[in-house]
Amino acid sequence: MRVLSVASECAPLVKTGGLADVVGALPGALAAEGVRMRVLLPGYPAVMAALRDAAPVLAFDQLFGGPARLLAGQAAGLDLLVIEAAHLYDRPGGPYLGSDGRDWPDNPERFAALSWVAAHICAHGAGDWLPQVLHGHDWQAGFATEYLRAMGGRVATVLTIHNIAFTGSTDPGRIARLGLDPARFHAEGYEFFGAVSALKAGLMGADALTTVSPSYAEELMTPEFGMGLDGVMRHRREALTGILNGIDTQVWNPVTDPLIHPFGTPRSKSANKAALRAELGLPQAQGPLCVIVSRMTHQKGLDLVLQVLPDLLAEDGQLALLGSGDPELETAFRAAAADPNVAVRIGYDEALSHRMIAGGDAILVPSRFEPCGLTQLYALRYGTVPLVALTGGLADTVINASPAALARGVATGIQFTPVTAGSLRNAVARLCALYKDQKTWSRLQKNAMAQPVGWDQSAKAYAALYARLTA
Repeated sequence: MRVLSVASECAPLVKTGGLADVVGALPGALAAEGVRMRVLLPGYPAVMAALRDAAPVLAFDQLFGGPARLLAGQAAGLDLLVIEAAHLYDRPGGPYLGSDGRDWPDNPERFAALSWVAAHICAHGAGDWLPQVLHGHDWQAGFATEYLRAMGGRVATVLTIHNIAFTGSTDPGRIARLGLDPARFHAEGYEFFGAVSALKAGLMGADALTTVSPSYAEELMTPEFGMGLDGVMRHRREALTGILNGIDTQVWNPVTDPLIHPFGTPRSKSANKAALRAELGLPQAQGPLCVIVSRMTHQKGLDLVLQVLPDLLAEDGQLALLGSGDPELETAFRAAAADPNVAVRIGYDEALSHRMIAGGDAILVPSRFEPCGLTQLYALRYGTVPLVALTGGLADTVINASPAALARGVATGIQFTPVTAGSLRNAVARLCALYKDQKTWSRLQKNAMAQPVGWDQSAKAYAALYARLTA
């Protein structure tokens, strides 16, 4: 089975969040199911620098404002197709934002180019390689089905929604510049409340839709979580499947992880906790060391953490946070770090994230919505008890420490709902009470470490979907 995966980021080459981890892990996971997946990426500087054995397979005289080439090569164990287009991708900053923290003004064209090249590959091939399935991720690949329709391509198409909050919307004055069929600017095409939406195009055009957890698939059909697209999701209900994300269990393996003090049992985590406290300047404490590794946005519920932080500290607990995002949240957490039992690191540091998840007693994930979430999966793997909101993939991956689950010995963490400061405060109190009962806490950790968090079952589900679409 030949599958073209189309995405705007891919770990470890370029990453802003969980999307990159999924895109980077899927090819290896699917190889065991007989799927050969190639990943199409924009030629950002980091991607071009990592590309090995690159060979040009296609050339375009004019690709949204300038010449471009399609290169085939390898990097980080992945088979890649990379769009070399300096006018679109060779610039400083991140994949979506400039160094000033603002969106690139030509983002609609930059990712329309990604979608157009994907459609071209599926309609005409890349050298001697022609995919059977086009698998796009989020709005950046959303226009691929529109372009494929215009080119007359006949491959099966899948769109995965990692976060429906980002719709890739722009002004209809761009329709001609984006090379879209103006006759398709309507409710059954790419029109979204008077705007052009790349995500809407993909949602309406793809043969199959997937999202990254079963609960999130259900949530997307509700006004609360559908972000204005709940009607579209209900309309395409029969095409929608929730397939839970997994993690790379070789990269995230506490027994072999070179970034930590390796351990195989909850008891042997203690060296990592001591090392983390020393690194962050935290003193000894009797309560739990709670960690957060997160983008700092309203979605992630970190404003609620600020409200309940005094309650955690009153229980002799501690907080260590790694993240960046909303300037107001960054400022507030920096101020909170005046307390000696609070440590805050603003920025992104992959190695430190491993050390924090290995060294923490618990991880806090109080998201208002969470399509899947990966940090709670990393935490489970490392015996770091997740405290999570009852939403999306968090609901699907953590077994709440209810009296019944504790009695049966199956609980792996703590869930809370609704997502309010009061509810989180109660959950933190439960966490601290459980931590004081070291026998129960150790059982939670052992259960967490035994949870299957890899890609095995999810890869089988994707392979079955591809097989059904191409039958």
